[in-house]
Amino acid sequence: MTDAARAALAQGCAIWANPSSPHAEGRAARRALEDARAAIARSLGWRHEILFTSGASESLSIALGRSMAGRHFVGAIDHDAVLRAAPDAIVMPVGPDGVLRLPDLDGPRAVVTVQWANSETGVRQPIGELAEAIHAAGHILLVDAAQMPAGADPEVIAHADLVALSAHKRGGPPGIGALLVRDLALLAPTGGQERGYRPGTENMPGALAYAAALAEPEPDHAELRAHLDDAIRRSGGIVVADDSRRHPAIASYHMPGKPSAAQLIQFDLARISVSAGSACASGSLKPSHVLAALGWSVEAGREVVRVSFGRRTTREDVDRFVTAWRAIARGKRVEAA
Repeated sequence: MTDAARAALAQGCAIWANPSSPHAEGRAARRALEDARAAIARSLGWRHEILFTSGASESLSIALGRSMAGRHFVGAIDHDAVLRAAPDAIVMPVGPDGVLRLPDLDGPRAVVTVQWANSETGVRQPIGELAEAIHAAGHILLVDAAQMPAGADPEVIAHADLVALSAHKRGGPPGIGALLVRDLALLAPTGGQERGYRPGTENMPGALAYAAALAEPEPDHAELRAHLDDAIRRSGGIVVADDSRRHPAIASYHMPGKPSAAQLIQFDLARISVSAGSACASGSLKPSHVLAALGWSVEAGREVVRVSFGRRTTREDVDRFVTAWRAIARGKRVEAA
């Protein structure tokens, strides 16, 4: 979390009251909540509705589960939260580069889910190009933008009908996210809070912290990621989707012959925190459906680790990772930090 987000969270906790209560404290909490909503809209350049949720997973569940459309298209590399929310969806394939290949979209109106960037490989989708085809077929575009920094891709703001966001990916606290909605008529209401589209007491402190985090500039990690990519190549490793346009802070690397479970233990001893697959599924160490969709074998997929950069990641941190990578690849034991 950013310093500003922590301060805003503390401020929200200090003035917390139920924003739906009619008394003076409740009305003050409501004003704070709506001020946060307006600040987030300004940071994102969004001029339509914003519904607060508990995070991107819930935002996706609402968008897919309460859509007024009768069908769903999802990507083969979509996050598990998407696949769980739309188990009967038509699955869109990707090429070895990780980019979606749209199928025939003819038929009744549907919600088509597209990732802004994959959480394992970092591969970014051509949102504008895909949006043109999706809207031409009369469908609704839902963008899973959990990985998107504020203002990073104006094509999302210009073309998406629904956008799922997560605060903790952007320096905010866990437990708060948002669903951007171009037109509330796209969703079936359920009653309760958030304009009647999400029941439950509003997380006003979290909303304030999210707004504060979005107001801070996001570091550009492109140079660090390029440095790490180059070091991995020179060390005998393979950069997953190397030739694709990728998120500057997310990458996956293949260490041939070394199981990712063993790598994680060694990196952890060196106090280097990485994962195998998405962070949500890393604890299970199950084969990555993302790598399988890109054409990777199960065996090779089990030798891949996912690396991402944080707000405070430095060149020294990257070099320390490379040193540990080379030791593990040579079969040497990494010394505990």
